[in-house]
Amino acid sequence: MDKTRPLPIECGKDAAKEFRFADGYVNLNHGSFGTYPTCLKPILRHYQDASEVQTDKFIRHDYPRLLDRSREAIANYLNAPTEACVFISNATTGLNTVLRALVYEPGDVIVYFSTIYGACEKTVEYLTETTPVTSLKITNFTYPDPSSSDENLSKLFGNAISSIKAEGKKPKLAIFDTISSLPGVRVPFERLTEICRENGVLSCIDGAHGVGHIPLDMIKLDPDFFFSNCHKWLHVPRGCAVLYIPVRNQHLVRSTLPTSHGFTPLPQPGKADIHNVMAVAGKSAFVANFEFVGTIDNSPYLCIPAAIEWRKRLTWQGKSGEEAVMSYSHDVAARGGALMASLLGTSTMISAESGTNFSNVLVPLDYATVTGKEEFEFATAVKVAKWMSDEIMHLHNTFLAFYIHGEKWWVRVSSQVYLTLGDYEYGARVLNEMCDRVRRGEWRDIV
Repeated sequence: MDKTRPLPIECGKDAAKEFRFADGYVNLNHGSFGTYPTCLKPILRHYQDASEVQTDKFIRHDYPRLLDRSREAIANYLNAPTEACVFISNATTGLNTVLRALVYEPGDVIVYFSTIYGACEKTVEYLTETTPVTSLKITNFTYPDPSSSDENLSKLFGNAISSIKAEGKKPKLAIFDTISSLPGVRVPFERLTEICRENGVLSCIDGAHGVGHIPLDMIKLDPDFFFSNCHKWLHVPRGCAVLYIPVRNQHLVRSTLPTSHGFTPLPQPGKADIHNVMAVAGKSAFVANFEFVGTIDNSPYLCIPAAIEWRKRLTWQGKSGEEAVMSYSHDVAARGGALMASLLGTSTMISAESGTNFSNVLVPLDYATVTGKEEFEFATAVKVAKWMSDEIMHLHNTFLAFYIHGEKWWVRVSSQVYLTLGDYEYGARVLNEMCDRVRRGEWRDIV
C-alpha cells in the first residue's frame, strides 16, 4: 500500500471516529445544519489565520486565486462550467439573490409547491407585498398518498402553469426542490425543469439538500437557476453554498446580497463610473460580482477541495468515494427508517423518500386522543411537536426533526456515513418514551 496515501475509511463506526461529536451524542438531524470531519478543522483554521497574518495580501491577492480553485472543484463535482458557479453563504441567500434581482411586471406569477422551505416561502410573500408579482401555491397533494407521485406532481405543476396563462398572466418563475426539507422527500425536479423549459418559465431549483446527497449534473439538467448548500451533505464547514447561473441568465442577476463592489450600475450620461477597489483582472462581471461581498469570513468556501478529497476515502461494500457515501447513506436511511417504524408500530413515506438520506417516520400519536379535540388545530399540533423535540434535545443527547403533514405528526431522520442501525434503534426508543409522556398529558405543562 502507498504509505503516502491516506487510509480508506469504512462507512459506519469507523467513519464516526472522523467527527467531533460529544461523547454519547447521536446526531440524527444532520440535514438541518450538517457537520464536517475533524481533518478539515486545521484547513479551515489555516485560512482564517492566513487572513490575519497578512490581511491585505490574503484578501486582495491570495483569496481570489484560492476561491477560483474552489469554484473549479465544485464545478467539476456538478459537471458545470466554472464560469457559472459562485459561492454564497447558504441556500436561502441563493433564493433571495435570484428573486430580488428579477424585475417584475403586473401579471407576473411565481409558482411553487406547498412543501417549499419556510424561509423561501416568506421570501415569495415579501416580494408579493413589495413588487407587482403574485404567487400560486400548489397544495392539493399529500405524502405518501398517490397524489404525491412524481407523475401527479408533474401534472399539477403543468396544470398550474396552464391556469395562469389562461388568466392572461405570465408564469415568470417556478421554485421547486431537489429534495424537500419537511417532509424529506425527492422531488421530480428533472421533469419539472423540462416543463418550465417547454413553457418559457424560469426554473429556480432549491437544491439545499442536493449537493453531496444525490448525483447532480448541471449540464444535463440545465436549470435557469440552481443553488445548494455545501455545508449540509458535502461535509464542508458552515456556511457555504454554491449558486449556479448559466451564462445566458447571468445578466438577470445584477446584484449580490448585499450589493457590493462588484455591482455594475447602468450607464448614465454625465455620471462617472464607480471604481471597484476589489476588482481582479480577467474575471467576468458575474464572477467578479460574487468574489467580494463585504467583509465576512469566507474560509469555508476554500475548504471545498479538501472536503471532496476526504469523501474519496470513504468505502462501503466494495464501493468508494461518492458512490460509497451515497449508497451507504441511502441504505441506512431505508433500513433505519423501516426499523424505527417497526419498533413504533407505524410506517414511513417509503416511495417518496427512496434514494435519499431521509427517513420520514409516522409518530404513533392520535391527535384527538392526545388533545381531546376532534377538530385539528395546527398550532396545537406544533405545540406538542415542539415539546417533544425540546425534551429529546435536552434529556436524550439527540434531536428529532418533528413536523406536521396531512394532519399527522412525523419525524424526519437524517442518515449519514457515521450512523448505524443502532442509532436508529436508539431514536425509536427515545421517541416511544416521548409518546408515552405525551399520552400522559405532560406536554400540557408548557408555559
